[in-house]
Amino acid sequence: MGERRSSQWYAGTDRNAYIHRAWMRRGLPAHAFDGRPHIAIANTASDLNPCNAHLDEVAESVKQGVYEAGGIPLNLPVVSLGETQVRPTAMLWRNMAAMATEEMLRANPIDGVVLLGGCDKTIPALLMAAASVDLPAVVIPGGPMLTGTFRGAALGCGTDVWRLSEEVRAGTLSERDFLTSESSMIRSRGHCNTMGTASTMAVVAEALGTTIPGLAGTPAPDSRLLEAAHDTGRLAVELVEQGRRPSTILTRGSFLNAIVALAAVGGSTNAVVHLLAIAGRLGIELTLDDFDRTGAGVPLLVDLQPAGRFLMDDLYRAGGLLAVLREVRDLLDPAALTVTGKPLVDYLDDARIWDPEVIRVRAEPLQAHAGIAVLYGNLAPTGAVIKPAAASPHLLQHRGRAMVFDSIEDLRARIDDPDLDADADSVLVLRGCGPRGYPGMPEVANLPLPTKLLQQGIRDMVRVCDGRMSGTAYGTVVLHVTPEAAAGGPLGLVRTGDYITLDVEGRRLDLDISDDELSRRVPAEATVAAYAAPTRGWERLYVNTVRQADTGADLDFLVGSSGDQVSRESH
Repeated sequence: MGERRSSQWYAGTDRNAYIHRAWMRRGLPAHAFDGRPHIAIANTASDLNPCNAHLDEVAESVKQGVYEAGGIPLNLPVVSLGETQVRPTAMLWRNMAAMATEEMLRANPIDGVVLLGGCDKTIPALLMAAASVDLPAVVIPGGPMLTGTFRGAALGCGTDVWRLSEEVRAGTLSERDFLTSESSMIRSRGHCNTMGTASTMAVVAEALGTTIPGLAGTPAPDSRLLEAAHDTGRLAVELVEQGRRPSTILTRGSFLNAIVALAAVGGSTNAVVHLLAIAGRLGIELTLDDFDRTGAGVPLLVDLQPAGRFLMDDLYRAGGLLAVLREVRDLLDPAALTVTGKPLVDYLDDARIWDPEVIRVRAEPLQAHAGIAVLYGNLAPTGAVIKPAAASPHLLQHRGRAMVFDSIEDLRARIDDPDLDADADSVLVLRGCGPRGYPGMPEVANLPLPTKLLQQGIRDMVRVCDGRMSGTAYGTVVLHVTPEAAAGGPLGLVRTGDYITLDVEGRRLDLDISDDELSRRVPAEATVAAYAAPTRGWERLYVNTVRQADTGADLDFLVGSSGDQVSRESH
């Protein structure tokens, strides 16, 4: 058995080795235990996670590749989080999924793992787990859906949900037509076809070096995804043979490359909390400021919804991520490796832009400076983020009166009130939506605009929240305000009528009152009442141990790696 990790279970003639082998013999032949690498396929397929439902088929292609390379593939279903289905928010269970996957990888007789993810939280959770257990690992993103159409126009999954629903509220689209578009929105298997969080995390996984280069963005129904899955199965065996683990591939330079890619494609702000959490599992120093320092000056090169016009299958046919990265090659760390053992930059020489409308050349970007901006001020002492590429330019410097909502329920109860004291210059503030406060930090920060203002033709306002927004969403939204209101942050002290100043160029978010006045304030009763502390189960553990968004919203006891060793036998 050599020094295979799985040999700790299978090698020898004693009773325990007998038990481990015998129970696996319902399908595995005797030669499966002769020293071949055992490769787990961490599979997030689930009928309740529609974006990942096709991953069982992908897993079959992985199995063929593993077998062909001389390994033993083993399907390992892991926690699957469907962004559109689970309540109160999938983010509540990202850390649980990561912890459960980590423990299953460590507890089982495997030598390496292929990570199958797609929908928003699955790839982050899988990478957090792989980083913690540090077994040879490689990612296969499930890929975006094909583009559907409605009334002859392409539909951006997610983005057009927000747009069309606002048109219904504004009275410019009938409810009947809105519901008719429902059957056109999801054309095929796969995750959202915009540059939402799922697509962003596929891009990030490739930029980190954790996928076969060129794989990110392959549409889910495309046969080339199955071809790449087969190749990934073969590669997984090589990773084990070469001892190529996440800790030997992922460096600080890998994460900075991911930040460059995030900016160049106009990716989701959710990548910020996920990258911080993954880096935390590896002990790599990465801070909120790195996103600003490294990404703020990167040009936006991809004309994709929600920041642009096109969709993910357009990006794939136009040249994909490698063509984008070739344009910003000078900004990448040339030493950062991929799972193939070669640097990421080695794969850029042959990359080409086949449609310059979808992927712009460096000299003609959509925006010259499009990365995530990090804001500080007396409303965000430890930081907040905004995505300028998805915001209205005229609102990036703004001062307006606050209209405060203490919870999502408070917002829904009042946002349609024709007497709501808000105008186009108001700053909508929603709190109680951070990791502790909701709990789980939901995607509600792109709060809907007041109906009366929609009817006046207003389509964007400054919004401030301690929660997140969908990567498919758009607007001038300040997110991830830390500390959150439920953790004692100053967002909990804002009152309706206060003036708030947003200055993205100056990287400031401030409540326009004196420090003395701010120090005297206490949260209103309604604000405190909105945070109901959970009494049992995962929610209680989560609320008691979750860190703030500026460090990745991981659980405090999960930061750092524990390795793959299990010291005790099971019998």
